[in-house]
Amino acid sequence: MTSSQVGEPTASRTAPDAPPPPRPPEPEPAPAPAQADDRRRPVWPIALGAVAALLALAALSLSVGAGEVGAGRVLDYLLDRGGARGDGRLALVVGDLRLPRTATALLVGAALGVAGAQLQSVTRNPLAETGLLGINAGASLGVVLGIAALGVQTSYGYLACAFGGAVLASTLVLLIAGARGGGSPMRLVLGGSAVGATFGGLTGVLIVNSPETYDRYRVWVLGSLAGVEGWATLRQLAPVLAAGFLLALLATRPLTALALGDDLARGLGHRPGATRATVAIAVTLLTASAVALAGPISFLGLLAGFLARAVAGPRVGRLTLFAALFGAAALTGADVLARVVARPFEAPVSVIVALVGAPALIAIVRSRRTAALDLTDPAEAARPRQAEPPAPAPDLVLRRGAWSLLLPRRSLLAALGLAAALLTAVVVSAHAGQSELGLGRTFQAVFGYGERLDVLLVQRFRLGRIVAGLAAGAALGLAGCLTQTLARNRLATPELLGVNDGATAAVLISATASGTFGAWWAGPLGALVAVLVVALVSGGLGARGYRVLVVGLAMSALASAVIQVALARRSLNSAGSLYVWTSGSLNGRDYAVATPVLLGLAVLVPLALVVARRLAVLRFDDSVAASLGVDPGRVRLACLLLAVALAGLAVGVCGPVGFVALAAPVLAGRLAGPARVPVLGSALTGALLVVLADTLGRVLIGGVEIPVGIVTTVLGGPFLLWVLLGRRGDPA
Repeated sequence: MTSSQVGEPTASRTAPDAPPPPRPPEPEPAPAPAQADDRRRPVWPIALGAVAALLALAALSLSVGAGEVGAGRVLDYLLDRGGARGDGRLALVVGDLRLPRTATALLVGAALGVAGAQLQSVTRNPLAETGLLGINAGASLGVVLGIAALGVQTSYGYLACAFGGAVLASTLVLLIAGARGGGSPMRLVLGGSAVGATFGGLTGVLIVNSPETYDRYRVWVLGSLAGVEGWATLRQLAPVLAAGFLLALLATRPLTALALGDDLARGLGHRPGATRATVAIAVTLLTASAVALAGPISFLGLLAGFLARAVAGPRVGRLTLFAALFGAAALTGADVLARVVARPFEAPVSVIVALVGAPALIAIVRSRRTAALDLTDPAEAARPRQAEPPAPAPDLVLRRGAWSLLLPRRSLLAALGLAAALLTAVVVSAHAGQSELGLGRTFQAVFGYGERLDVLLVQRFRLGRIVAGLAAGAALGLAGCLTQTLARNRLATPELLGVNDGATAAVLISATASGTFGAWWAGPLGALVAVLVVALVSGGLGARGYRVLVVGLAMSALASAVIQVALARRSLNSAGSLYVWTSGSLNGRDYAVATPVLLGLAVLVPLALVVARRLAVLRFDDSVAASLGVDPGRVRLACLLLAVALAGLAVGVCGPVGFVALAAPVLAGRLAGPARVPVLGSALTGALLVVLADTLGRVLIGGVEIPVGIVTTVLGGPFLLWVLLGRRGDPA
């Protein structure tokens, strides 16, 4: 066979009269997905429609309000027909109130939309948003610090304080997200949650003992444009907003190159570090100005970025433009709704935005594009899974006749040590604030010995509060242990799953309906509703990745909005006392309040110990659990109901004490070892943490009591960061 025969096509060896087979057309090179989407998507007609809708919303905003001034009279004023501008009442309503308010809504909405879009582009994370990343919390802390400590009352003072807090928060979050191996999308969100929680706790420290500061804060924190009167404030902040928009515009082209990767961006003549710094400054300027003008409004940047990306695709220029349009339209529409849904009152703008933004967050997390991001921590993904559980330490076996009892040695020693530490904490807490009573006399009074006055003082006025704290802490610790093991995730705690806020909202709603403080059953009921919503929306508590946590954050935001509305509608005295409770407080708690939780613990702790062995099997896949004779569905349902009941009862006692459910199982697991689920150790650790935090809150500042929930929140943020940045071989 010759070489020419080898190279002949098959058709040359067929019959001469046979038609040659059709030649397949050569495939054309497929364009890049982003370019193909941009070419097919009719962008500018949508842009014109968005502009028309924005103008219509602005006209509606000018026509709706408390004053009896309709659209016709507004148009007369704008066109100066018939000397309308000489009408003092019309000039006040339209020129001094509605026009500045509408312009502020447009600018603030556009600022938050641009900030969200640029933040999502620079981090390549569709979940990036100023509220979720703690920037709003930092700006809020700056403003409250300025009000409480510096007496700031001017718009420039608000701006300076908000800017400082926003810069600090954004810097911390970006450093956390980039620590130890680069920033994953979920690490950015959880780092923002940690920073936001810590800053929120510090804000609570500043306002909890200052009625005047709290009265101004409780209205401002809801996010409202009702306080915009005249052009003075907007005129003062306009240069800062203009600088933020200008920096965002200048960063558009470098951001487009940065989307290709740092190396290609450098090859095109851009500097990635300078680009990220420019975006950070622009986002901070825009966010700080928006907070100073309208208060913290979360989810708006997330919502605007999501809608803009759905319309404009990934191109940064179009994305930024559409985010500005959608942000301005969303805030203007929300402001119009705020004026009409609860007449003659005004509904908080942030609540209306949250009602739309939280479902948008859930939609983003459940979308296919976000699923491709694999919202997991790179450190967790890189860590090899253990093929088999670690060997437990030698156990103690107690035998008596035909009966035998197996006691884990390390877990038993850890429980005994925690019990001793808890007894010491109880004595110290009973002694705190009693300078004339020594530790020895306090110890005797705890057990009913010593002078009668000492016994009455300790057991009647101190131990009731301590018992309530012990019960609530044990319930929170056990609930955290169950949810973490159930979700196979150490971060899946009641507060991050929306359970605490759901229970708190239910208690406040029941209190509003009955006129008295909420019934004990309202907390577990609200917790059950919250966790059912989170489980259904996220696809189950064992859903892949961190989807369940993001849905929990959305649920928490909705419940928090309901809580803030309930507080804003009450009188100052009533709202002040309820705010202390919603921060987590043991003030005024006694044996009667703790009784339902103690009864619940008497039933639920033995049940948790019974299912603990089967619960440990859930650390493996469902197929492995089924092969070992465990029904994963039934065990998950039982653990879920137990955790919800425990967390709800704890909230009913002392309000939402944060981070105890996160820290207690982690610490107990380190003490007891990774081989077993630390059910009893988590309960003891939770009780110990609550008692210590309550004692610290009573003695930290002389004459001032800091609620236990604020103490745990301030300390819990850094602990969450430690969990995020320090996970090496720890049990999940």
